[in-house]
Amino acid sequence: MAHCHGPASGQGLCMPPTWEENPSCHMASVSICCCLFILFLFLSELTGFITTEVVNELYVDDPDKDSGGKIDVSLNISLPNLHCELVGLDIQDEMGRHEVGHIDNSMKIPLNNGVGCRFEGQFSINKVPGNFHVSTHSATAQPQNPDMTHIIHKLSFGDTLQVQNVHGAFNALGGADRLTSNPLASHDYILKIVPTVYEDKSGKQRYSYQYTVANKEYVAYSHTGRIIPAIWFRYDLSPITVKYTERRQPLYRFITTICAIIGGTFTVAGILDSCIFTASEAWKKIQLGKIH
Repeated sequence: MAHCHGPASGQGLCMPPTWEENPSCHMASVSICCCLFILFLFLSELTGFITTEVVNELYVDDPDKDSGGKIDVSLNISLPNLHCELVGLDIQDEMGRHEVGHIDNSMKIPLNNGVGCRFEGQFSINKVPGNFHVSTHSATAQPQNPDMTHIIHKLSFGDTLQVQNVHGAFNALGGADRLTSNPLASHDYILKIVPTVYEDKSGKQRYSYQYTVANKEYVAYSHTGRIIPAIWFRYDLSPITVKYTERRQPLYRFITTICAIIGGTFTVAGILDSCIFTASEAWKKIQLGKIH
């Protein structure tokens, strides 16, 4: 009810009802706030429900037992000051493999009008410690001063993983630039290879390998003189496997959470409404006491 202030003739100023007299307005405000709050939480939960989460775990095992004990390797390296007929790839390991001048699935691309060479190759290595190296060892005639300055464009193991949520060291040496190094120096890259598994929502698994790297550069000598330089990649395998798994929140959990949000919000809203109503009634009694 509105209050009118003025002379008895009825002419005067009428004031709108206060919140104490009309608590229904505040009940409506509480309801609107609750609905907005529920909408906000619903959208947050919906975003989490439709978003794929990638979780990782560590365990000790060989994840790819069907590989026959092999790891696929992809190497792309440029030697801008070494002729292609001198460039070769050699592979050695502790199982007795010793291959000089590997040529299968490899390609040599001349650079700088034939002065340099870009070597691209795909090959496999055994799952035992070993090394592969780019050198002139397979050349018919050894050069006097081979220039081993280089750029590594790519060195990766296993399948290529292009997943947005996974940022690993799958191509840790990609972009390594040694063009300003000593031309007569050898380069040692010490690799620790970590098996990696990626499992998508359908359960399909892809096997790849991450690796850490340390490197050194040196000029080697023996009792007969300076040793022909090479670019060595010495590797060992870690017993620890990293597994990434795609997961999505189950539907029943999403529904349960939404029901809990709605029920909980309206329960709190009822408590607030009751408190407001009680406070308004108490205020009315106080105001009436002042009038009388």
